[in-house]
Amino acid sequence: MRLHIKHKEMSLTAHLEELRWMLIRCFCAVIIFSIPCGIFWRHIFEFIAVWPLSLSDPVPQLIFTAPTEAIYFIFKIALICGAILASPVLFMQIWRFVASGLFKKEKSAIIPVVLASTFCFLIGIMFCYFFLPIFLRFLIGFAGGLIEPLFRINEYFGFLIRMCLVFGLAFELPVIAFVLSKMGVIDHLFLRRYFRHAIALIFIIGAIITPTVDALSLMLFALPLVGLYGLSIFISFLVRRKTDNLPLSEISVVAKESNKQ
Repeated sequence: MRLHIKHKEMSLTAHLEELRWMLIRCFCAVIIFSIPCGIFWRHIFEFIAVWPLSLSDPVPQLIFTAPTEAIYFIFKIALICGAILASPVLFMQIWRFVASGLFKKEKSAIIPVVLASTFCFLIGIMFCYFFLPIFLRFLIGFAGGLIEPLFRINEYFGFLIRMCLVFGLAFELPVIAFVLSKMGVIDHLFLRRYFRHAIALIFIIGAIITPTVDALSLMLFALPLVGLYGLSIFISFLVRRKTDNLPLSEISVVAKESNKQ
């Protein structure tokens, strides 16, 4: 494995200053995008919070139990939706900060990495969001109509956002594999060697994150991640092949020798 190190190292103070400005720019981006979300919060609420309950029977009622809870919810929906809309800017700032330790040739990949990060993040959120009605219908069905479902709006919205963000970040796995492979930190042989360990870790994390102990929610979380891990191996393989300029036959020989070890 190769680990590229920048020839001219930055001081700790310079790194901290760069980190400070990165956080400031990210904060400003979230605030700017949160303003329209706060103005149109009613339309966002109907789309994000009401639609996932459409398949449930009975349909739960959304309530708030404190005078300030509704105001707190409006601010929450504005900030979180603003952060999602600002995700291209956030990824740009994050990857620019990471790229400060890379060579000029690798810095040229920042824009494609930002676009891929944004795309994978939004795809992960959409994947979770469009499966939520089925998931919620399954969970609400446990009561069998004997208990009337009343959801506190902040707890319910927090559950929706937590699930969507977990899937959004999980779908970043191929992008992270690409960047680390480009830097020479990992390669496809490393990912293949720890494939079974990764599967076990994915199911353990899924059991911790998912709110219930049923197999459906665990599979809904784990199976896409297993597929993404397989895709990450393939992406790392392509990066290794392009970087080393090796033909497919030579890489296969290296892989067999590594597996024997």
